[in-house]
Amino acid sequence: MSNDDNKIAEPLTDLPIKTADTGFYSGFSVDVTVTAKLAVGGLVIWAVAFPEQAGTVLSGFNSFILSNFASWYIYVMALFVLVCIGLAIWPAAGRLKIGMDDDVPEFSNFSWFSMMFGAGIGVGMLTWAVAEPVYHFKNNPDVIQGLATEAGADNVLNAYKWSYLHWGFSAWASYAIAGLGLGYFAYRRGLPLTIRSSLTPLFGSSLSGWLGHAIDIVAVIATILGVAQTLGFGVEQFVAGMARIGIGDWLLNDQGTASSVGIIFAIVVIMGASTLSALSGVGKGIKWLSNLNMVLSIFLLSFFLIFGSTFFGLHALFVGVWEYLLALPGMLFTVFRGDGAGGVADSLEGWQGGWSVFYWAWWVAFAPFVGLFLARISRGRTIREFVLGAVIVPAIMCFVWFSFAGGTAIDLELNGGANDVIFSASDGDKIFAMTGFMLGELMGWMMAIVIVVLLMTYLVTSADSAVLIVNTINAAGDEGPKARPHIIFWGVALGMVVAALLLVGGLKAIQTAMVIGALPFSLVMVLMCIALIKAIWRDSIRSSHGVQSTFAETEEVN
Repeated sequence: MSNDDNKIAEPLTDLPIKTADTGFYSGFSVDVTVTAKLAVGGLVIWAVAFPEQAGTVLSGFNSFILSNFASWYIYVMALFVLVCIGLAIWPAAGRLKIGMDDDVPEFSNFSWFSMMFGAGIGVGMLTWAVAEPVYHFKNNPDVIQGLATEAGADNVLNAYKWSYLHWGFSAWASYAIAGLGLGYFAYRRGLPLTIRSSLTPLFGSSLSGWLGHAIDIVAVIATILGVAQTLGFGVEQFVAGMARIGIGDWLLNDQGTASSVGIIFAIVVIMGASTLSALSGVGKGIKWLSNLNMVLSIFLLSFFLIFGSTFFGLHALFVGVWEYLLALPGMLFTVFRGDGAGGVADSLEGWQGGWSVFYWAWWVAFAPFVGLFLARISRGRTIREFVLGAVIVPAIMCFVWFSFAGGTAIDLELNGGANDVIFSASDGDKIFAMTGFMLGELMGWMMAIVIVVLLMTYLVTSADSAVLIVNTINAAGDEGPKARPHIIFWGVALGMVVAALLLVGGLKAIQTAMVIGALPFSLVMVLMCIALIKAIWRDSIRSSHGVQSTFAETEEVN
């Protein structure tokens, strides 16, 4: 070996993380697990014991973040999109496998797409594929600036352009960054499958200590709050669906939204099923449920394609996506800043804070969960294949859902005589109101059952995946079987977070807690981007000099 070769060091392949050898926390990092449990438990106790104080403090933090970090969230999400594009077209990166060079994918493409979509955004589709285009049809930055008419025919494509922004490439790019960062270092370097491993090119072996613990704790808290946000929307819709199929009016309050009893009922059902599924692992319960909800999703989407507003939806899909792609650079980088005068500038800032910044925080909070899950199911695929599969394909699925489900709702209100039946329904109830209007009482009731079952599979898939991922992080990246008490604890804890925040302040309280919890992890994700690019660059140099850059994981975690 030449002197130049000697200067090229092998990558870090050993990151010992101290775990307990015996006792209740055997196999787990006590520092990470106990701290995360105390933080999440403290949030629940605080919200229940001091609801007014919790609401005031959370609201104050939320206002501070929206006032001072809105531009950070906007630019960070733009960065994730650019990095994904760069990695896919960069020859040195695109052909590398997430794993050893001879690894092959564990799951078929259908199961892979099903698990990605179900865990990533599936729950939101049933609420927001109808509700969000309706919202933006009434108001969006183009309407605020006088460029389009509220609820007018000239505003249809704008409604889709902004809906696609929030649910398209940006959302999935954030998941892909987390998934690549985790998969690359776990399966090519043999490092623990945990968040800290993705930053080893920047911080090295120091991640074995308190710095690494802090990163993993932040990831666990962000995951719980991000999934709580998703489950919060799902609970509202689940209760609306159960009321539609005749379970009982006691599920709803006077305002037509979920009552306290309804919330508790939904949480018990959803988290009970989720915990049982989590105990069965990824290869059994989660895979089976993911395939089931993909089949039901195809059935429901086919219904909208065939019996919904087909031509209206096709126009929203193809022309709307074209408008989205043309406007994407501007939408990604534009930060609306108010002037305090209460005019257009303030309205634009308020809209962006309530929509785009909220969504970007939601996707960042969801990223450690979805990213680690994507890494686990994507071993053996190339980086280019991963980016195309984890960003482009699910985004297109979102576009199709929004165009045909939301498009049917808008068309029925504009031209189909719905007479505000859909628009006036609550967010979670809009899809039930729409299918009920289309099909009549009996067939609408039967479709409501299908939607409730589909919603249940999405909720269970998201929740049980989150429980397994949190336990993987707590166990220093160990993907093996986890002790049942820890799975049960996190299943109960996740349910209590959702129930406590919903009962105290509704969905707004969950949104606020999630935006706060996502902020520190957004910094971790920026560092992930830098670390991943540095690692791939260094590995390309190693490869050209014949220096080994792939290492199988060790059997034992210290």
